[in-house]
Amino acid sequence: MLIDADRLHIAIQKNGRLADISRELLKDAGLRLQNGRNALTARVENFAADIMFVRDDDIPTFVADGVCEFGIVGGNVLEEFRLSSGEPDIEVVAPLGVARCSLKLAAPETVDWSGPAMLEGQRIATSYPKIVDGWLAGQGIRASVVKMNGAVELAPRLKIAPFICDLVSTGATLEANGLRAVADVFDSEAVLIRTTRPVPAQRQALGESLLSRIDGVLTTKDAKYILLNAPSEALPAITRILPGADAPTIIPLHGRPGHFAVHAVARESVFWETLEKLKEAGASAILVLPIEKMMP
Repeated sequence: MLIDADRLHIAIQKNGRLADISRELLKDAGLRLQNGRNALTARVENFAADIMFVRDDDIPTFVADGVCEFGIVGGNVLEEFRLSSGEPDIEVVAPLGVARCSLKLAAPETVDWSGPAMLEGQRIATSYPKIVDGWLAGQGIRASVVKMNGAVELAPRLKIAPFICDLVSTGATLEANGLRAVADVFDSEAVLIRTTRPVPAQRQALGESLLSRIDGVLTTKDAKYILLNAPSEALPAITRILPGADAPTIIPLHGRPGHFAVHAVARESVFWETLEKLKEAGASAILVLPIEKMMP
């Protein structure tokens, strides 16, 4: 498929956990993708956009070069690219709050770890040499960083390096290879990025429409719509309790002077403890509903 100059272009990871997350985000934003799992591109049926499926470490390049206006990538990949490229033509539009992981320094379980000073003069294997170099510099430590593109956890066993720095989510892979995390180097999550290069007006408008949709998805991810009844004297306390809500809508109840219906969008999780506090403050008939879509 040739790149269409009249359509928006979005780069996402071809396979893996972040690929599924990216597809789900675009689906929630109302974009219907043609099946493209085994292709390099897919056309969006109901929006003037094309999706490009690429390696995760190629996504920042596509966006920085203006080949794609937008991309979804791990913060760790973006940081490594930024440190390697100086100041690329990329803007982080929004953290997505998903695909969270940490780049951690790990040592064999048999090593009696006493602190970063143990790394002086040692070798560290990693897929993120620039991030590790920066962390070492911040610690005032001189060490040799060995770049590996995969299977980093095997480095100590193969005598390539006694220490590694790799992405960790659960720690199960480290444990399976006789390693344990000893220091946090970089915390990461998926981010939405866009190019800062000039974009034609038509695609600029499409981009703003896409951003508005994605913003709506992110805003409603943990949001709930709360409805309740309350007497007038309870309204100040109830308003303070509502979690992360803007000014609620308050409507007089027909036939019940001094009583009101309260409608509010809670932008934080609503727990049973919150409902109990609302009831204690004087609320009744409390109803909590999920929000499918909301346009800011």
